[in-house]
Amino acid sequence: MGDASRPLTRQSHMVVPHHGGVTTLTPPPPARAARPMRVRLALFAAVTLLAVSNVVSNRVWPQGYLVWNLGMTAVLLAVARSAGLTWEDLGLHSRRLRRGLTIGVLAAAAVAAVYAAAVAVPATRAAFVDGRDAVPLAAVLFVALVRIPLGTVVLEELAFRGILPALVGGGWWRATLVSSGLFGLWHVLPSMGSSPAVSGALGAAGAVVGTVLFTTGAGVVFRAWQRWSGHLVTPMLLHAATNSLGVLIAWWVAQKM
Repeated sequence: MGDASRPLTRQSHMVVPHHGGVTTLTPPPPARAARPMRVRLALFAAVTLLAVSNVVSNRVWPQGYLVWNLGMTAVLLAVARSAGLTWEDLGLHSRRLRRGLTIGVLAAAAVAAVYAAAVAVPATRAAFVDGRDAVPLAAVLFVALVRIPLGTVVLEELAFRGILPALVGGGWWRATLVSSGLFGLWHVLPSMGSSPAVSGALGAAGAVVGTVLFTTGAGVVFRAWQRWSGHLVTPMLLHAATNSLGVLIAWWVAQKM
């Protein structure tokens, strides 16, 4: 009665057979430690700040896009560091910087080659036409060389390829899928102002869904490049080349039409 009345408890050892038929008891593998509360709070804070920032920069104060996003970058970095994340956790360790720069330049060159091929073919050249012919060159250069690299790339890469994956944890795929999914949702508000060519072909709802799916996939690709190089500068260069060259080529094509 004494043994039968004991509550069932989890076994603390495993039986392992040996060649001679003798068994020994070995402890089970240790359970995965729960993530510290400060890391979970930092993840909640980062996602909340990004949601607020998305509304502010796209709806409330679009004129302050550059200044706001640079400020938000500093705030998110402070949140990450307060949670105990190191520069290596964020993909910013200096010992991998040279490799990251080299691979990033190669990635940017690949983007330039794809764009050049697309412009050379009339059927795909039309995809670059978005009405930028009326925009002064100085404004286009500001967007391509300042607004995108500093206002878009720095915040998005630090947040979605650096801070969020490190806070999510749980292995590379889990961190990548969660952060990339959030990166896709980050583009919901911007996609509501898609070009007439996109919204006309897909419809307003289709343009939003298509943009979210595309940017989610792009997030996975950017993370893969970062994993290969070991530094956040690689997806930064790839992202900047994709967006900035796209703007410059769209303006150039519009001038030739």
